[in-house]
Amino acid sequence: MSLKKLNKKAQLQFPFAWVFAIIVGAIIIFIAIYASTRVINVGEEKVSAELSQEFESLLNPLESGPESGSSISIDMPTETQLIFSCSSFTDFGKQEISLKQKISNKFVSTDFSLVSENKYIFSNKTVQGKKFFVFTKPFEFPFKVADLMYFTSSDESYCFLDAPKNIEREISNLNQENLFVKDCPSNSKKICFKSRTGCNVFVNENLKTVSLEREEVYYETDALLYAAIFSNNKQDYECNVKRLMKRAEILSRIYNEKTNILANQGCISEVNLLPLINSLNSYNSSDDLTFVKNFADDAELSNERARCKLW
Repeated sequence: MSLKKLNKKAQLQFPFAWVFAIIVGAIIIFIAIYASTRVINVGEEKVSAELSQEFESLLNPLESGPESGSSISIDMPTETQLIFSCSSFTDFGKQEISLKQKISNKFVSTDFSLVSENKYIFSNKTVQGKKFFVFTKPFEFPFKVADLMYFTSSDESYCFLDAPKNIEREISNLNQENLFVKDCPSNSKKICFKSRTGCNVFVNENLKTVSLEREEVYYETDALLYAAIFSNNKQDYECNVKRLMKRAEILSRIYNEKTNILANQGCISEVNLLPLINSLNSYNSSDDLTFVKNFADDAELSNERARCKLW
């Protein structure tokens, strides 16, 4: 074979060897990147789940009945998103909280979530930050129904303008860093009680309504007033209030059974809870709160006067 033919054959073989090496190398690099990415993702999910469990351990003590009008802060080690959802279809309904943590400049989801039938959380659908505040207050209607929790981020501030004295005093006593009744930050969310001008939320104390982003909801008691303000959306507010009314109905039935127990012990109770039970059973939306509240007030007055108190 001539030298010329050998050179031509070498020119054909040599590029093929390089192409083969490049392809094999690319496959090896791809496998290495894929494997390392999987390891990183698994690590991120593990960290996310661990932080979720830490969050749950901080939140659970609040279910045991905190002091009226108390506030705590929750510090997370990384930027966190809290996602709240509510369902009212079962007996007590349920509250669900999902968490995402910011890792490597992205929020990492986790399969871990907190689902509870006895938590009643009022907040934006998604709250983001590294520090969160939980303001709690008992809801009595007329007996204690549950402790309500109001979630906010330290990145958001709320300014209560011209609030009634009892609200102003309670907000001031909380000493919560993002709630103000005076000297409000310029970027704070304005909660107004007298004028609608320049307000994010308007409270009409005469009609017992709270206007939220062109939607209006009704409230009774200060606990539900805060609930409407911090929910900032009608859907979640209505859902959790409906859950509260279901719980109140079940508790009313239990107290009503207590009258029979007291009667067997020779103590006749004068408290008639059937009107309250019926009104709670027919509850549909916050429009009905004033109607139900009338029966709750009657029951409270009867219980105060009764020789054998039910609660």
